This record gives sequence, structure tokens and C-alpha cells, in this order.
Amino acid sequence: MSTPLHVKLLKTMYRLVVDNLFAILAVAAAAAAVLQRTSPETALALARLIRPAHWLLALLAAVGAAKLRRMGRPKDVYLVEYGCFRPKPWYRAPFATCLEHAHLMPYLVDEESVSFAIRLLERSGLGEETCVPDAYHYMPPDRSLKASRDETELVIFSAVDQVFARTTVRPEDIDVLIVNCSIFTPTPVFADMVVNRYKLRADVQNVNLSGMGCSAGLVSVGLAKNLLQVAPRGTHVLIVSTEILSSQYYVGTERAMLLPNCLFRMGAAAMILSNSAERARFRLTRAVRTVTAARDADYRCVFQEEDDKGNTGIRLSKDLATTAGHALKSNIAAFGPLVLPASEQLLVALSFLKRKLLSGRAKVRLYRPDFRTAFEHICIHAGGRGVIDEVQHGLGLSDEDVEASRMTLHRFGNTSSSSVLYELAYLEAKGMMNKGDRVWMISFGAGFDCNSVAWECVKPAADADGPWADCIHRYPVQLPEIAKDNISDS
Repeated sequence: MSTPLHVKLLKTMYRLVVDNLFAILAVAAAAAAVLQRTSPETALALARLIRPAHWLLALLAAVGAAKLRRMGRPKDVYLVEYGCFRPKPWYRAPFATCLEHAHLMPYLVDEESVSFAIRLLERSGLGEETCVPDAYHYMPPDRSLKASRDETELVIFSAVDQVFARTTVRPEDIDVLIVNCSIFTPTPVFADMVVNRYKLRADVQNVNLSGMGCSAGLVSVGLAKNLLQVAPRGTHVLIVSTEILSSQYYVGTERAMLLPNCLFRMGAAAMILSNSAERARFRLTRAVRTVTAARDADYRCVFQEEDDKGNTGIRLSKDLATTAGHALKSNIAAFGPLVLPASEQLLVALSFLKRKLLSGRAKVRLYRPDFRTAFEHICIHAGGRGVIDEVQHGLGLSDEDVEASRMTLHRFGNTSSSSVLYELAYLEAKGMMNKGDRVWMISFGAGFDCNSVAWECVKPAADADGPWADCIHRYPVQLPEIAKDNISDS
């Protein structure tokens, strides 16, 4: 049911008054102080007596004070450009192909596990165009080191080529390199692979992050932010986020360990960040990370281990979506006060006060803040239908608010740490992004941790030449309604 018009008007008036309360009170107090001592005519006469040189000195003093204040603050951080790997059609893994391969490998996976995996795929939110590496197209899958290296070079180099093609920043301008991949970590590491390929400078600082799961992309943004805020102006950071699948195919029968085979797909994204506003497309406003690894259940929620037959894989807990919801609540407790307008924070405070006063006499539900008052767009990590459902329900979001997340899951699958960049690309390809729009990226990862990053659009994309270029005209698609059962697809 839609909200009545008079209720919408009252909410709008409330937000305007509360969000600008301090400004209103300041103007009123200043006006009252002036009018109490002098009449308007006297104040105007006094202003005319002040010499122009004095006005100029006052203006210069104000500008100088503002400059000093700005110099004392940490430098702003900007997203200059980003690029995503766009897989070719021959990497597609439609459900029929997955089913055929499973039936042709009975010595690896039993019939019951095949039926489970197919039911999971049908309910997962993935479409028929998601892609897997060459290694998955072999029977049995090629889990060799060479296959993993080939996949790494394909996805990482494609994403980095894309980001350099979309900006005037050149490889020799990169001062810091951060590469993240959770499981596959060869020697030399991915960071050295990128340095070698693009012949980055000998003094480039490089960092390789591993084991952080799907949240590593936004963890890397937080690390880059800390570096750029103390680095000389004009410093550039290249971030590469990916997950390499070739060596991680699970060949056992444990259902909780079969989930990654069904949900994860190949992908990668690259970003160039800087502390200079030149050529910037987005400004980073907030980055908050919450780690809940102190809780044993959260720590083991996404866990790499061997099954009882010695097959290595990633075990995803059936409570993954619920764990993500709890981690998000803890993250919001720190993130919310930094981004929510005063009107929403006041309602939250009043609900806390009401619960405190009525403790023991009545059950009072805490007010759920409306984050749509702080953001025009929300990019939820496309980790699975269950994760998106949990966040949508917890934040009270509409289907339109989570469209980018669901469509990214449908078209590309769970691409791990790069998924939020595919979602940002979706928003821009659909022409939804405007100058001044605010974007909230949410990611979850092993540990367990939750990351929130907020951006403000400085300059929308001039075109849709990204990962959605060949299919954006077909989206959004209607997703089938799925009845809930005991299958976890988080």
C-alpha cells in the first residue's frame, strides 16, 4: 500500500526542519541579537561606514581560516575510474551444461549431490549466462597450477586493461598497487604479476591481500584510503579484486561444500584511486569495517577445510545469511551515525529512549532508520539470493533498491570481491547515476566481517562501455518466485 500524500508531506517537512535545525536556530539567534541592540536602519548605516579595504581584509581572513582548516583535515580520496572483466560467450555455463558434466563424472559426484546442486542452481538467482573458467569445462575439471595462472592472467589483465583504457592515468603514474584474491596465492604473488605485466615503477609500493573472502575489495578501498590521506597530493593507487576458481573446484559430496561450485563465477575488477580531484568520478566519503571473528559461529561461517574423504573445499554455513544480517547490524551501529541525516538519528534516539522508559512494561520496537534518506543507490554484495533477501528485509528496501544486486547475481553470478563494481557499472549503464548521487556499497567476507563504503558521484560515466555493454538492454529481468525450503543458497 502506498503512503498517503499528506503523510509524505509531513515527513518531508519534518526532515527539512530537523536536518537544518542548527542553521535555522543560528540565523534566528543572530537576527535577534542584532535587532535587539540596534534597529535595521542603524545596522545598515554602520555597514556603510566600514571601508571597502576592511571588508576585503575580513574576506581574506575568512578565506585563510577556511584554508587552514582544510589543510588540517585528512585529504579527500577519489575514485578516478574503474573497469570490470567481461567474459566472452564461450565461457558460459548454462544449467544444462552443468547437469551434463555432473552426469558424465559419476566417479566424482554422486546422483544425490547432482540433484541437490541443480535444485540449488534453479533457486540461486543465477541466470543462464554466468561464466566459469576454461578449467571447469574439462571433465574432470583441470585444477592444475597452470590452469589457475591462465585464469588469473585472463581476468586480472582484462580488468586492468579496461581501467587504463577509460582514463588518462598511465601505468607509470601508479604509486601503490593493492591486489586481493582470497584462496589462490601463488609465488610470485598477483601484485608482482601486475608489476611485471605493466612494467610499473621500481619504487611502487605493492600489497597482496588473501583469505578475506568477498569483502576484500572494500577492505582494499579502506587500506588505500588510509594511505592516500597521508600521501603527497597526486598519488595514485591501483586496486585489483578477483577470485580465482580453477584450483578450487570441490569434488566431494558434502552439501555445504558444494555451494561454492554452484554460486561462484569468474570475474575481476580494477580501480584507480587518488587524493587529487583531477579526473575524479566519485569521492569517497566513508569507509567502515566491522569484524565479528570473536564469535566462534561467525569465525567458522565461511571455512576452508577437508571433508571426511580428504577433499578440500570451502564450507558455507547454513546460517550464512543470518550471520551476514547480524554483522550488518553491528556495522550499521558504527556507519549509521556518520551518514544518516539528523532527522533519522533523532527518531532512532527517541525510540531508544522510549524503550528505556517503558522497559518491563511494554515491548517497544526500535525505529529502523531509512537509509534511502542518505543514499540514492545501494550496492549489496551479490553473494546469493539469501544474502540479498536478508539485507533487503533488514533495511526495509524496495525491489528497485536492490535491482542492481539481483541483476548482477543473475548475469555474472557471485564474482566475490569484485561484485559491487559490477553493480556500480549496472547503475551507470542504466543511466541511473547523476552528479551528486550517493552510493552505499556493502560487502561480507570470511572472518566474518562486514564492510560499508560510501561514495558521492562527481562525474557520471559518459557511456555504458563496461561489462554490461552487450546485455544491458535486456535488463532488468523478471526473476521467478521461489518457495523457501531447507536448501541454503546464501
